[in-house]
Amino acid sequence: MTYAKRFHVIVAGRVQGVFFRAFTRDEALRLGLSGWVRNRPDGSVEAIVEGEKTAVEKMLQWFYQGSPNSIVENVLATEEPPIGDSGTFEIHY
Repeated sequence: MTYAKRFHVIVAGRVQGVFFRAFTRDEALRLGLSGWVRNRPDGSVEAIVEGEKTAVEKMLQWFYQGSPNSIVENVLATEEPPIGDSGTFEIHY
């Protein structure tokens, strides 16, 4: 698979304790993306998503919605050069 897009994403708001990471992983896997997601000490969630351009764009839109019980206040998405991740998406603890 040729990787066209990679983004580093930080999502702020009520995004911890609401299964945000699990829903992020599920959505990323559904879209065929690779990368990871983790909680940050400041209460935000951080992720790397990489994959086909359209799938990455859908994932970026998803971050603005978030998991069912989350309240997304801000999304900071920074494009990075793709590195050809392995095709897995993991939750980092």
